[in-house]
Amino acid sequence: MKLGTTKWQRNLFIATFILPTFLFFCVFTIYPVAQAMYYSLFDWSGSSDNKKFIGLDNFKEMIHDPIVWNAMGNDYFLVIGKIIGIMILATFFAIALTRFRFKLSNFFRSIFFIPNVISVVVIGVLWNFIYNPQIGFLNSFLSLFTKDKVDITWLGFTNHTIWMLLPPAIWAGIGFYMILLIAAIQSIPESYYEASGLEGAGQWTQFRYITLPLIWEQMKVSILNIMMTTLNGSFVIVLIMTNGGPDNSTQVMGSYLYQMAFSQYHFGYGAAIGVLILIASLITTVIMQKLMHQETIEVS
Repeated sequence: MKLGTTKWQRNLFIATFILPTFLFFCVFTIYPVAQAMYYSLFDWSGSSDNKKFIGLDNFKEMIHDPIVWNAMGNDYFLVIGKIIGIMILATFFAIALTRFRFKLSNFFRSIFFIPNVISVVVIGVLWNFIYNPQIGFLNSFLSLFTKDKVDITWLGFTNHTIWMLLPPAIWAGIGFYMILLIAAIQSIPESYYEASGLEGAGQWTQFRYITLPLIWEQMKVSILNIMMTTLNGSFVIVLIMTNGGPDNSTQVMGSYLYQMAFSQYHFGYGAAIGVLILIASLITTVIMQKLMHQETIEVS
C-alpha cells in the first residue's frame, strides 16, 4: 500500500509539471495548426461569416501559382545562405575567442551578441539605411574608391535583391550561435588539446579531430534551429526591407501568406500556404536530421 501511494504521488508530481505545458502546447500550437488546416479548405475572406467549402482547390491553385514556387525557392535560398554564413562565422569567432585567448574576449562576445537583443524590425530599418542609394553607408563607402559617386539601388534588382537580405539575416544570427558554440568548446577538457599539442598537432588538426567532433551535437541543433526559424520567420525582415518586391522577387512563403490573407483578404488561400510551410518544415527537418546523423562522441 505504501509503495502504491508513493508511486501515485510521484506520478502526480510529474503530471503537475507536464499537464500545464501540454495544455499550453495544445492551445497555442495544436489548435492554431488544426484551424489553419480547416480554413485552408474554404474560400473565405477572413472578415465575413460567409465561408464556401472548396475542398483542396486552394492547394490546386498553389500548384499553378508561380509566386508560391518563387517564394519557396527564396526560403530555401535563405536557409542555405544563413546556415553557411552563420555557422562558418559563428564557429570562427567561437574558436578565436576561446582557443586564441584574446584579452578582450568578453568584450567581443558582448559586441557580437548585440544584434540578438535588437528587434528584427530595427535591424530591417537599419539595413534599409545602409542600402539607401542616396544616403546609405554602402554607396558612400564604395564612392571612396571611385571617381564618381556610386548610386546603386541595392534593393531594386529583380534578380539579385534576395541576395541583399542575406547580410542582415546572417549578421543578426551570429552572436547567438557563437555563444552556444563557445559553451560547447569550453566543456572540452584542456588536456585533450595539451596531449594533441605534444604530438605536434596544430590548430587546424585540433579543430578537425577534437573540437569539431565534440561540438557536433551543438552544431546540429544550431543548423536545425536556423532552418526552422528561417522557414517560419523570414517574412518579418522581408516585409520591412522589400515588402516582397520588386515584382514579388523577394517573396518568401511567410510574406506571401501575410499578403494573401491580410492584404488581399484571401484568407483560405493564406491558410493553405501556412499548411505548406508546416509540411515543408517537417520534411526538411527529417531530411536534415538524416543527413547530419552520426554517432555522438561524448567527453569522458
